[in-house]
Amino acid sequence: MADIVLGIGTSHSPLLASPPEDYPKHAEIDAKGRKLLDKAGRPCTYGELLDKADPAITAQITPEVLAARAQRCTDNVARIAREIAAARLDALIVVGDDQNEQFLDDNMPAILVYWGDTIENNPLRMDDDAPAFWRRARSQYHEEGGPRDYPVASGLARHLIEGLIARDFDVSHSRRLARAHGEGHAFGFVHRRLMAEHVVPIVPVALNTYFPPNQPRPRRCHALGRAIAETVRERGDEGRVGILASGGLSHFTVDEELDRAVLDACARTDGEALASLAPERLNSGSSEIRNWITVAGACAHLTTAWQDYVPCYRSAAGTGCGMGFSVWR
Repeated sequence: MADIVLGIGTSHSPLLASPPEDYPKHAEIDAKGRKLLDKAGRPCTYGELLDKADPAITAQITPEVLAARAQRCTDNVARIAREIAAARLDALIVVGDDQNEQFLDDNMPAILVYWGDTIENNPLRMDDDAPAFWRRARSQYHEEGGPRDYPVASGLARHLIEGLIARDFDVSHSRRLARAHGEGHAFGFVHRRLMAEHVVPIVPVALNTYFPPNQPRPRRCHALGRAIAETVRERGDEGRVGILASGGLSHFTVDEELDRAVLDACARTDGEALASLAPERLNSGSSEIRNWITVAGACAHLTTAWQDYVPCYRSAAGTGCGMGFSVWR
């Protein structure tokens, strides 16, 4: 019988590939018109965030603090990579979101499982005038040379589709990528940053966390995770399976209260607390917390072995990314 033996949660923010001196450059994008939400999920301007921000945040964006937090995040990413390698997995289910990389308004599935034999990642494609710091930030998701095909645990993925359909989840499926962009940032991060030395076949599960109106609700995400775990156990062959939440936590407005509540609920295996999160707080970048809720549901039989939280502010307005890292065993 196959079983989920390892759970992972990790942020995948562009800041994780940015040296601390680039943080203020990301903050300039926030100030110049990025679409922002306040902590309640309401649209707001950078100026409105700045007016309400805790003045103490300024002490958290000094060069010394930014350097220390950036290094801590780098160390955490390396630790996650070691955890995956040490687990000797046969397959890794990756729960991530697509941000107009493969799915657009012509087709935006709420839940999709990819089951091709391989999945392609491509080199970074950007306009020639894209700033160097933004290229550095995005490079962690893409290949340095030509396209590369990564293995997919296609049999497990097909089994997962059938098992979820049997449990009344109307999942979409795909055997090939329709657009040249490649697998997308949520999955490219796993391959490029977490599997540099030992590639594990993955099962890509794409949730539409980002785009209304068909975002799965938190309770549905948690139920999906439970259903994934049940379906994996029904697979006849022996197998060590991991599951990973790619993305989050709060951004582009850092919400430490929300992030710490999510991590605490994960540590306590409190599915009801996760399922009851207000959907309006899970939009924009913070919507990727839905991936964590799904993985927490799948890891209800495991114990949290390690967590870390790094609030990476990059502006006095409180913009940035709440970086979360977690391991269930």
